[in-house]
Amino acid sequence: MDRQKHRILMVSDFFFPNFGGVESHIYYLSQCLLKLGHKVVVMTHAYENRSGVRYVTNGLKVYYVPWRPFLMQNTLPTLFLTFPVVRTIIIRERISVVHGHQAFSTLCHEALMHARTMGYKVVFTDHSLYGFADAGSIHMNKVLQFTLADIDQAICVSHTSKENTVLRSGISPEKVFMVPNAVDTAMFTPSPERLSCDEIVIVVISRLVYRKGADLLVEVIPEVCRLFPKVRFIIGGDGPKRVRLEEMREKFSLQDRVEMLGAVPHAQVRSVLISGHIFLNSSLTEAFCIAILEAASCGLLTVSTRVGGVPEVLPDDMIVLAEPAPEDMVRAVRKAIDMLPGINPQVMHLQMKKLYSWDDVAKRTEIVYDRAVQSLTTNLLDRLPQYLTCGVWAGKLFCLVMIINYLLWCLLEFLQPAEGIEEVPDIGPLQARLDSRDDL
Repeated sequence: MDRQKHRILMVSDFFFPNFGGVESHIYYLSQCLLKLGHKVVVMTHAYENRSGVRYVTNGLKVYYVPWRPFLMQNTLPTLFLTFPVVRTIIIRERISVVHGHQAFSTLCHEALMHARTMGYKVVFTDHSLYGFADAGSIHMNKVLQFTLADIDQAICVSHTSKENTVLRSGISPEKVFMVPNAVDTAMFTPSPERLSCDEIVIVVISRLVYRKGADLLVEVIPEVCRLFPKVRFIIGGDGPKRVRLEEMREKFSLQDRVEMLGAVPHAQVRSVLISGHIFLNSSLTEAFCIAILEAASCGLLTVSTRVGGVPEVLPDDMIVLAEPAPEDMVRAVRKAIDMLPGINPQVMHLQMKKLYSWDDVAKRTEIVYDRAVQSLTTNLLDRLPQYLTCGVWAGKLFCLVMIINYLLWCLLEFLQPAEGIEEVPDIGPLQARLDSRDDL
């Protein structure tokens, strides 16, 4: 029996032309879901002069709604002002499941809230880890608690991420699925010729920010260069911590051994990776690191901090883990250099093809959508008690927000009835298949 086909709206502040793990996840997952016969539409905010409706590979439709990013590529939180646009897109595209991505995407939280008010099934994917003590994490955890109080299903990218999300939000573990990220192994292939080990090249490709461990690199690189005269570093990426790395290079006179590339377009990441032997990841927190998968697919041995979901990503013979401390990172680099003669990039690439596949991720996500669609549909009065569990004062505030949102929906239905919104005709062979199933 054929699996039910869904009409999915992916929502996040993070999508192309911006590059990152969340952006890649949404893009590759959408492409594979399209191949499986589902309809997928992406909603994000405008990027510079990119606004309106665009089509990308295989007819993936993207709504770049005319809001500008406010902070760190996030739109300004408005709660209710996004409702008319979200409602129109959902009705026009005949959406059945709304899938939000990333805990600190304001557009994601607002779209999920509006979709639940309208009675649609909603799924949320958490891509990051958060703490519990600092002011920023406390605020974010309360927002996540509000969003997940009435979610149908949730997805986390690692078991560590699942545990973190359950503790932060109070969501039932039975509602949370673990679906990992993956890598496009056809794009990230090893160099045809094996590199000589006469000079060891260590590659770093990361945003140069505190969370990614840029300060740790400042201490590790000079010590590695002192201990291993034949080691050279290539650093790709940009960010506020780039100045510290350049100051380190000047201080220790390492201009000939530390190459700073700046921001590297995603299409050129492979060409940078295959020029090295070892990939160094110094993240201080990480739910799941796609960069590690890309490096391993290119045949590089990985040295990484033992944080978050990183220990779950690769088998022991493909990664050397270290505590996020300079001394232990240097020890791990030494161990990786000793392991290099036994590393075969082609064998590592074939192993990655067996371990990770976006097609597998899409099939597992399909199951989550099926579970979401089969979940009970509840009205506002049945849902309000779930928000009251979010806290003495916060629970009452969340109930008030949902009541106002419901009244706004009623007003929108009065001013512009759903029957008066023109539905978009589906275009392309995949959509034609959807229509033929609908006619049965």
